[in-house]
Amino acid sequence: MTEGTTSAAEGGDTLTRLEQEGEIAADYLEGLLDIADLDGDIDMDVEADRASVSIISDSNSRDLQKLVGRDGEVLEALQELTRLAVHRETGDRSRLMLDIAGFRAKKRSELAQIGAKAADEVKSSGQPVKLDPMTPFERKVVHDAVAAAGLRSESEGEEPQRFVVVLPA
Repeated sequence: MTEGTTSAAEGGDTLTRLEQEGEIAADYLEGLLDIADLDGDIDMDVEADRASVSIISDSNSRDLQKLVGRDGEVLEALQELTRLAVHRETGDRSRLMLDIAGFRAKKRSELAQIGAKAADEVKSSGQPVKLDPMTPFERKVVHDAVAAAGLRSESEGEEPQRFVVVLPA
């Protein structure tokens, strides 16, 4: 067997494992929606080597806002519970991402803009820029936006006050 064949097989195994995580998460979240008597459809995908599950609704998305909470706090907690449900079924740690009513997608877009703006500021001033404290998800999005702008960034501080510093090239 060649090296390329092994990699392709491993890639297929990874995709299958991530799809399984998505299925387990979807079942768990459907049960949660039933218990809470909320309407929502489950959408599953694999993005950036992790399972991604979204709860979306055509009707009143205000109901789903209850599952997002203030600043996504409830969403974060539900994501951790969903990861635990996946772990219970598979025995493996999950890096699954959960989005509800497009909250994370919208947040990702806003954070990418913050990262790009900070990168532009660093390019013009030549000075590092420190951003406000962020969650790990938020910092990852900003780091990616800064890297896309051709600069580098680092996280500093201790949780929950950990923040991104955008550095000159």
